[in-house]
Amino acid sequence: MGEQALREQRYRILVTGYAISSYGTFLNMVALNLFVYAVTGRALAVGVFMAVRLAAGFVAGLVAGTALARWSAKGVMLWANVAQAAALLLLILAPDGLHTVSLFAVSVVVGFSGTVFMVALRSSIPDIVGDERKTWANSFMVSGRSLAMVAGFASSGVVVSLLGYTAAFLVDMASFLVCALTVALLPIALGPGGGTAAAGAKDADTEGRRRILSRFVALGATPALALMVLLRGVDALGSSSHNAALPVYSTEVDADNPAVFVSVFWCVWALGNILVQQVLQRHTGRTGRTVGALGFGLGTIAMSGAFILAFAGLPWAATIIIALLAGAADGLTEVSYTSHLQSLPAAVRTHAFGTSATVENLGFGVGMIVVAAALDSFTALSVVGVAHGVAIAVALVFVVRVLRQRGAREVVSASGGNSESQRGADDAGPARGGRRDGAEVSGS
Repeated sequence: MGEQALREQRYRILVTGYAISSYGTFLNMVALNLFVYAVTGRALAVGVFMAVRLAAGFVAGLVAGTALARWSAKGVMLWANVAQAAALLLLILAPDGLHTVSLFAVSVVVGFSGTVFMVALRSSIPDIVGDERKTWANSFMVSGRSLAMVAGFASSGVVVSLLGYTAAFLVDMASFLVCALTVALLPIALGPGGGTAAAGAKDADTEGRRRILSRFVALGATPALALMVLLRGVDALGSSSHNAALPVYSTEVDADNPAVFVSVFWCVWALGNILVQQVLQRHTGRTGRTVGALGFGLGTIAMSGAFILAFAGLPWAATIIIALLAGAADGLTEVSYTSHLQSLPAAVRTHAFGTSATVENLGFGVGMIVVAAALDSFTALSVVGVAHGVAIAVALVFVVRVLRQRGAREVVSASGGNSESQRGADDAGPARGGRRDGAEVSGS
């Protein structure tokens, strides 16, 4: 077996573990929320539980880059899974009087560790499979998570109702341990902390952090990339609207069986997500190109538009098609966005993913609060329309900027511009606002 084939096989094993842990996560998204309500008897406690989880993820995004600059990505991913498994074990063993405290401890650990794990995984993909295979790797990861989401949501009711909460928590705990095992099987230590050099020296470590900070400041000053991360945060706000509004709308559609609409919608959404990954993989394999930042902007517009239409009261057949398109557009934006950030220099990549995670958690958390309040006074369609309408507006600004940059480069190329400064700007990449700064189709 060739070296590249071996690397891809190891990555498949890792993603299999990640998909299994994702199944446990989605299963517990239902089980934990129900358990919180059963223990406290208050709907407000469920909202606070989710808010604490999102807040922990927000903080994790701020520190993930620093952690990955100090320790290996392999070690971070391993202990992130072990920590989540340990938190669930404590919840299972906690006496009745400590259930509430244990629940919120689980919320903090799962929110923090889950975000750190995803930052480490996404930023390490180019190191695991190689830069030229990152689009395939991202598509494979998204496909695995989509299948896990469907399985987790679909089985949660059966597991909780037939086997009880403890069984659901044990399944989730086991899923994290399986993921930790697949991480442990990776034969290399990934990331800045994984080398064998004497990186522990205090002066060298301080100087290294200064270099990373200066590069990250330069990255943040890149307008197109900053706008891209902002759009991702606004997209998360839009996502909070349809997540909160779906139970309300499904009750209006079928008051006797509201879960049917939600289950069918998410299953079809996941199918669209998986199908677009197959298309992206074949497109990349045939042309050598991956969808760049322009695809991210256009995909966000399509996705937000589809989610708005999903609440328009259209017939079932039309809603199914819309859910399929929403899933496909969501998958497109996920892969194009992740691949774009992975094209950044290794020294700032983890910080970029950490910042992105922070912005996404902030957008989703603020969105959940605002949307929950708005749904008491406005229809689901109007709330989702406004939230996703904001995402469409920001995405349009982003797309216009991308097209202008592309047009400007084409004009320079046609005029035969060959100055040293122009060539330097073109080769700078996303961290310096060059050729790949929000305007490329990667690999072109």
